[in-house]
Formats: sequence, structure tokens, C-alpha cells
Amino acid sequence: MADFDFETLIKKDREERQYKPFSGTFLEYLQLVMNNPPEHAMLAHQRMFELLSAPGVETIKTEEHPHLKRIYGNETIKKFEFFRHDFFGIDGSLMKIMRYFHAAAMKGEEARQVLYLVGPVGAGKSSIMEALKRALEMSPPIYVLKDCPMREMPLHLIPKHLRPAFEERLGVKLEGDLCPVCRYRLKHDYNSEYERFPVTTSTFSVRSRKGIGVVPPVDPNNQDTSVLIGSVDISKLDLYPEDDPRVLSLNGAFNAGNRGIVEFIEVFKNEVEYLHAMITATQEKSIPSPGKGAMIYFDGIILAHSNEAEWNKFKSDHTNEAILDRIVKVEVPYCLQLDEEVKIYRKILKNSNFDAHIAPHTIEMASMFAILTRLAPSAKVDALTKLKIYNGEEIVEKGSTKKVDIFELREEAQREGMSGISTRFIMKALDTALSESENNCINPLAILETMVKAAKEMAVSEEEKKRYLGFLQDTVKKEYNKIIEKEVTRAFIHGYQEQAESLFNNYLDHAEAFVNTTKIKDPNTGEELEPDTKFLQSIEEQIGISGTASQGFRQDVTSYMFSILRSGGKIDYKSYEPLKEAIEKKLTVSVKELSRIVTKARVRDKDQDIKYNAMVEEMKSNGYCDHCCNVILKYAANNLWKD
Repeated sequence: MADFDFETLIKKDREERQYKPFSGTFLEYLQLVMNNPPEHAMLAHQRMFELLSAPGVETIKTEEHPHLKRIYGNETIKKFEFFRHDFFGIDGSLMKIMRYFHAAAMKGEEARQVLYLVGPVGAGKSSIMEALKRALEMSPPIYVLKDCPMREMPLHLIPKHLRPAFEERLGVKLEGDLCPVCRYRLKHDYNSEYERFPVTTSTFSVRSRKGIGVVPPVDPNNQDTSVLIGSVDISKLDLYPEDDPRVLSLNGAFNAGNRGIVEFIEVFKNEVEYLHAMITATQEKSIPSPGKGAMIYFDGIILAHSNEAEWNKFKSDHTNEAILDRIVKVEVPYCLQLDEEVKIYRKILKNSNFDAHIAPHTIEMASMFAILTRLAPSAKVDALTKLKIYNGEEIVEKGSTKKVDIFELREEAQREGMSGISTRFIMKALDTALSESENNCINPLAILETMVKAAKEMAVSEEEKKRYLGFLQDTVKKEYNKIIEKEVTRAFIHGYQEQAESLFNNYLDHAEAFVNTTKIKDPNTGEELEPDTKFLQSIEEQIGISGTASQGFRQDVTSYMFSILRSGGKIDYKSYEPLKEAIEKKLTVSVKELSRIVTKARVRDKDQDIKYNAMVEEMKSNGYCDHCCNVILKYAANNLWKD
């Protein structure tokens, strides 16, 4: 039965992917062209744009999504299905890349420019390049002149004087010329009868160098343009003249990448003179022929990438202006959104063979550290608050109804995301913690400890190292302590949300009555009562508000809540950050003593044992295993609720 299933799967895949390679003359090929002229005249940039757009594009208007509006403002966001499952937190960069391909597909100036990606190590530049090459490899076959080293478009056979007639009949615009090899073959093998020239189909392949050429950095002392444009086969010079096309070996990166992609890895590590062929290929759409031959038509996407240091060094030399003018630069920074950073590691772990249990908040704490290192210091907010704002959380200044403006923060630090900890650092830490785990389980405490050790061994300045360790041992750890304290408390008191909402509603009723100098009607007796100022103070003192400041705070809360209601929004205890913090602290304080006793108790009585077991079961239902639940509760008992 299993063999039958495999056989069925194989046959089904073969049927779905099967295509019959075309093999015929140019005249027979023209019959196919009549059915779909644009497809056969499609140039490389248009083909790539179609491939990337085909899976679907979701256009999101941010005014319909409050979370996205807080991050992007009124900008319209486009999410491309092709990138959705592999790239996170770099939507801006992906949209710029797609804008480049869209403009180039319409034969705008971008069609004659290099797409250059710059960013820090591990930000995803190479991964984006791999995705583009993968898109080509998965694309349908293209029609090519048989045995052409450039795999060029068959329509190049049409003589110049006949092209206007063909263009009018087919409704397309033709460009490009035959390569020297095919021109020679046409004249000598087919007596210039181009209708007899053989046409076939071909696919794209990185390994076979079909439509995808890759140029690694070349040794500056031994740079040979044959890597780019091919060479003259000296073994044939005894047989043919030096300018005879039969001596040419058109096997360079540009020859291989014609009609597809030529990728320059760490492009600026090459000498400037070595890049002139790249400039000619972009602006003139032609490349030099090896030896003494004429220029060869080139239709391809030139992709390049490097780190920012190399870009800045290259840009600082004014003699490179001609090259700079032919580059479309797209920055690929590190992700600065916590939720998106978490998705990156979940994706990588999913693709690995690790099957260990990962406790709640483990990846979040690692991601938090990564993003904190990437953020520039701000005079307006602390680093952790900035992280939360960048993650789309609505933060209101304490003692005010004014929300912190994310765009003001970005304006402060326009190079943000171009430095800091890479995703590779975090993945190494996760890998180390997972491989060293004796219980096949890792938790936030283990990953924090692993990252502290790794940070101490980093080859960075002492000042930078101190900053990183400060984030780990202070900022992230304190935030985790707050999270775990709330989590244990919530596990201890079922119905946490309901109690929080009840406190919120009571506070709002009493605060409104206090501000408006009115009375509150008792729902049970109908009696009109004065606002309970002691109750209000018990909430406010949780965040250090007392005395005359409490009157202003109550005024701010009621004004802010009514502004939300007037704009059609819904309010809950999370609506106003300072009040949310006060309510959560109030709830925590109210059960802290009881949960402390139960958690710390070495020997529990029957009642305590029931409470403790209920708390453990609640935590396990929230994603903890027996081991990490035990570790976390011991940590809480020893570190959060000290006597």
C-alpha cells in the first residue's frame, strides 16, 4: 500500500509538471507566437515581476487596521504572497524591490539600472537574492534559439527592416540582436534563411548556469573579465581567424545570465575597472565580446549586494559617480518589530531537526534582546518603551493623554536597524541552549544565561559589550520578571481578565463622578454615594500617583476614554497604558502574598497543595511542560517574592 501511495504521488507530480519541449523551426515557432505575442517578447525584468506577483498581492489600507496604522501611519501596505512565509519585518524593503521590478517591467529607467541591496550581516540580503533565483527556477520554460550560448529570444532572428511589420502584426515591441555565434550560424549553416533556424525550450537553473549567473568577489590582483564575458578559445586560433565567432567561448556570467539574473556577491570588493562591464550591461544593454568582436546584446537583471561599510567606502570616492548613478539602492535593515522577529526564529526552528519543548516567552525574550541592540537611544523614551511602540503597541505618556509618536522616534534615528545583533547570533544561542538541555526543554532563563555567555565572548568594544550585557541582565530580565509575575498570578487567580475589567469599570465610574463632582448610584440599594476616593487612591498609588497629581490623572483618564468613545472605539482596561499598569499591579499585589506562600512552601498543607496544583495545571494549559513549569515557579519563588 505504501509503495502504491509513493507511485501515485510521483505520477501525479510528473503529470502536473510535465511539459513537452518544443523543437521546431523558427517558422513553426511563429505559429505559437501568434497565440500569445506578449509572452514571447517578454524581457527579463517583466518576467521577474510577473513571477513575483503571480502568487497574489494583498493591499492593506492601514486606517482599517489600528495596529498597522500605529506602525505605518496612513501608508498603504502591500504584502506579496511570494515573500510572506519567508521574510518578516522588512515589508518596506520588499515593497521597494517590487517597485523597482514594476518600473523596470514597463521599460522605465530602472530597466537599465542595477538593483543593489545593502544592509548589515544576517539581515536577509542573500536570502532575498536566493528567493529571486528560486522564482526563476520554478518558472515555466522559455523559448530559445537552439545551441545559442546566450539562450537568446528567437524573435531576434527577424531582420531589422521587417521588424515594424512584425511588431504591428503581433502588437509587441522587439529589441535585441543576434549574438555573434548565432549570426555566423544563420549565415553559414542556414544560408541566411532564418525561418529554418531551429528553436527549442529551456528552463532556468543555478547549478547548470542556465539563465542565472553568479559573480563572487574576484582577487584584485588577478581580475579577469572572462569571468563576466567569456573568453577566446586559444586552441582554435590555429584553425580560425582571431575575429571569427567560432573561436569565442561565451561562458561568462553575463552570457549565462542573459534573459535571467546576474548576481554580484559583495560587489564592491572588486576593483572599479572590473565593474565597467556591469555598467555597460545596464545602461547600453550590451556586453563586450571577448577578443575583437562587436558588442553583444544583453537582457538580464543585474543584482548586487554588500554590507554598508563597503557601500560607504565606494560612495565616498567621487570618481565612482558614473556607477552610483546606475544603481537603485534598497536598504535591508534588521527587523525592528518584536512580533515579526519572533516569526523569523520560529520559521528557522521549524525547518531544523530540533524537537525540544520551548517554554512560553523563550523566543520572545531572545528577540527582545536582538531588537534592543538595534535601536538607537532616544531622548523621548527608554529603549524598552521604544521597542513596544515599534511593535505597534499604543503607549501614552504618563500624566498625559498624548500618545508617543512613532514617526518622531524614527526621525530621530534614520539609520536605525543597520547595526546591532544579527539573527545568526540569536539562532546560535537557541541552538546552544537546545543542544545543552538535559530535559529536552529550554526556557527564558536558559536562553538569557546562554546569551550572557555569548555576549561576553563577542568581538566588540568594551562599551558595546557593557551595553549588551545591560540589556540582558537588566532590561530584558526585568521585563521577563514582570511577565512571569503576571503569568503566575493569572494562573493562581482564574478569571484574571474579568477581575481586571471589574476594577477598570469601577475606577472609571468613580473617577468620572469625582471629575464631574457628581454622585454614584449604588446598583443594589439605589442610594446615591460620594465617589470612593480611597478606592481611586489604592489604584493610583500603584504607579506612584498621589496628592494633587491624582486629580490631574483622573481628569486625563476620563478625557482619554471619552475621546475613544467619541471616535467610535471600544474601551477596556488596556486602553490607557498608565491605568492598565496600575490595575495589573493592584491585582498582583492583592494575590502576591497568597501566591508567594503557596509557591515558596516546602511543605504545603492540603489547602495549599490544592492551590499549587491548580496553578501548575493552569500554567501547563498555557504551554508549559512539567520541567519548565517547575523551573519557572522555583525562579518566581526565589526571585520575585523575596521575604
